[in-house]
Amino acid sequence: MPNIRLGSISLDCADPLALGSFWADLLGGEIAYSSEEFVAVQADRIWLTAVRIPDFAPPTWPEGGRPKQMHLDLAVDHLDQAETEAVGLGAVPAADQTSPERFRVFFDPAGHPFCLSTQIPE
Repeated sequence: MPNIRLGSISLDCADPLALGSFWADLLGGEIAYSSEEFVAVQADRIWLTAVRIPDFAPPTWPEGGRPKQMHLDLAVDHLDQAETEAVGLGAVPAADQTSPERFRVFFDPAGHPFCLSTQIPE
């Protein structure tokens, strides 16, 4: 068995508190640490951090220019319910939804893509 485990995921942004608050609310976590430059969110079994980057520019994926660089896949039981919650918190649905019956693509308030999916095994 590996002696390595995923500890956290860090997202670049212009406003760490806004992005950290979005992810804390969406994942049912809490902000464990906050400064003007860095916010740490503790959620279930992982930490997510938001880090201020000077002159941050969000991905322009899928249109081109700046690639998505990474995205998060979030497991959900009910797509419609999860979509309503995510959008209510500030997520923006992607214009192109290739398989909306299995997964849906969104952008967080800083422009990072993420998917809600019923296809992730427990």
